[in-house]
Amino acid sequence: MKEEFSQLLLTWYKTDARSLPWRGHPDPYAVWISEIMLQQTRVETVIPYFLKWMQIFPDIPSLAEAEEDQVLKQWEGLGYYSRARTLQKAARMLVEKFDGRLPDEAPALEKLPGIGPYTAAAIASIAFGKDEAVVDGNVKRVLARVCNYSNPVNIPASQSELRRMAQDLLPAGKAGDYNQALMDLGATICTPRVPKCDSCPVQTVCAAASLQLQSSLPVMEKKQVIPHWNVTAAVLNRNGKVLIAKRPHNGLLGGLWEFPGGKVEAGETREQALEREIMEELGSRIHVNELLGVYRHAYTHYRVTLYAFRSTIIDAEPQPIQASGIRWVKVSELDQYPMGKIDRMISQDLQNELSPG
Repeated sequence: MKEEFSQLLLTWYKTDARSLPWRGHPDPYAVWISEIMLQQTRVETVIPYFLKWMQIFPDIPSLAEAEEDQVLKQWEGLGYYSRARTLQKAARMLVEKFDGRLPDEAPALEKLPGIGPYTAAAIASIAFGKDEAVVDGNVKRVLARVCNYSNPVNIPASQSELRRMAQDLLPAGKAGDYNQALMDLGATICTPRVPKCDSCPVQTVCAAASLQLQSSLPVMEKKQVIPHWNVTAAVLNRNGKVLIAKRPHNGLLGGLWEFPGGKVEAGETREQALEREIMEELGSRIHVNELLGVYRHAYTHYRVTLYAFRSTIIDAEPQPIQASGIRWVKVSELDQYPMGKIDRMISQDLQNELSPG
């Protein structure tokens, strides 16, 4: 089966491969950046980010030398901002220890910040031609159907088995194209809900197709219920400027700028929660005024509904007690500061007030 499967897959890939800007790029750096961007993000979303990133940070030294705010700003909208900070950390390590070059072996790549087994295998195979199999969500789905793998694919116990299956099927010397072909197959044909089996190049060797099990594979363990948080934020205005705070680097959305606030605890009104949070974060007493807007966003492990209130400082100059920094900025300049999704929505509403219509 191994030879027939890989031959059918590679023949299909030669004519049907997706045209992506990082494919065929002469610099392994481009493969690295694309793989980090593609983690839990759709290809269509990544393409414009990748193209702009490569213009601003065309190589490892330019990324290593950049200001963190500049890096986070170019990442804004991709989410999982620790990936951007870790990318820069790895780039600086490469400049210091590897002459600004990526190592070409998977074990060495895994020693870099932010590079795990999947990313190391992808870079080693695609950029350097090493015989390393990759296993992402698309590959797991293809393997489960082709090999009739009935264990849940999203539990840790299955990872080593799936990786071994992928490695066994890998054709020596062709890992780069093979891995990308598998990912393309999962993304375009062997899709989660309605696989296009009639168009599949490996249908003749697929166990699920012959047994009519496509709809029941892969098996997935049910995820836990995602919690929902009610959150508040203060829009503090002074002399035409608003206060934003920089989140600590070791926390969620670390290094991004935000409108200060926090979660509503049990027994609190939103206004009480905001007054408490601003005292804890900035050491200032505030008066909560009218509601600016309600904003909703879903993260990977939780959902948020945020209530943003216009607020006024009553006493005590704000200090960055829990933030890594604070700044009073003009509303028109908010675009210069990297922010998470909800804070960017607030800033856009504030900017729209300045230029209605």
